[in-house]
Amino acid sequence: MTDQTTVRPATTEAITDAGQLLRAGRLVAFPTETVYGLGADATDDRAVAAIFAAKDRPRFNPLIVHVSDARAAREVVDFDERAKALAAAFWPGPLTLVLPRRPDSGLSLLVSAGLESVAVRAPDHPVARALLEAAERPVAAPSANASGRISPTTAAHVAQSLGGRISLILDGGPCRVGLESTVVDLCGDAPALLRPGGLPAEAVEAAIGPLAPPGSGPARSPGMQSRHYAPRLPLRLNASAPRPGEALLGFGRDSQETTKNLSASGNLEEAAANLFAMVRDLDTGGHTGIAVAPIPETGLGRAINDRLRRAATRPDTEGDDTR
Repeated sequence: MTDQTTVRPATTEAITDAGQLLRAGRLVAFPTETVYGLGADATDDRAVAAIFAAKDRPRFNPLIVHVSDARAAREVVDFDERAKALAAAFWPGPLTLVLPRRPDSGLSLLVSAGLESVAVRAPDHPVARALLEAAERPVAAPSANASGRISPTTAAHVAQSLGGRISLILDGGPCRVGLESTVVDLCGDAPALLRPGGLPAEAVEAAIGPLAPPGSGPARSPGMQSRHYAPRLPLRLNASAPRPGEALLGFGRDSQETTKNLSASGNLEEAAANLFAMVRDLDTGGHTGIAVAPIPETGLGRAINDRLRRAATRPDTEGDDTR
């Protein structure tokens, strides 16, 4: 922990300083096109452990390792033809690939919770890419929020959640996509969708064929616990109108009595970008609960609904899930 967290505009000087902090084993929050990430040197056990401490994150939940490009990724994981095709089509971008760890990767075992696989991606944000260059090493970075809480899409969100726990927040403005990366597991014979996200699964399937649902066993990527990204207020899904005391998070022109609308025009990309910020605002708005209008289960709507279903899971219904 740190006594004070500094927030700095993501200038060249600030990014250089952030790279030095990462090399010294410190934690730095930074923007990506998806959400803000909480970065640490992925080769430093103590630095990676500090992520878990700052987030109060379950140790069995793997982290994503951020790299500059496919060449850097191949230094830590084994690429096959499917990985080459997906990296060529979608990197840099909101796609994470889970691949076998190279024996000489140098990565901390905490990054993948002791598994023989590693989740990697190349972010598409100028600040993130400049920070990777300044750090001169792979950067482990889950979302920069307390574990189980709403993912941050602005520097202010990070400060509210992790202020005093990390060294520096690089302020690069609001995130463009506003939804975590899509995660695809390529460790088996059949590629599997582990987490819907900022890249529609249909685009992945167009590149490499059908995606299987995830199998049983240890989680290979972040965001696979049943209760995740949760606000403090109860969330009610597929609501046509709010109940007394509830706020209504609407979608589309037909939504009535909305407190906030993810996208009045029904644009799923706009809705994804607004999701976390709007839920966060409603969570602190003096309501007794949050009702959410139906979201189409297509394209990015699948990822939005995935987040909402996880957020709607209450502690008394989640069984053995550990937060």
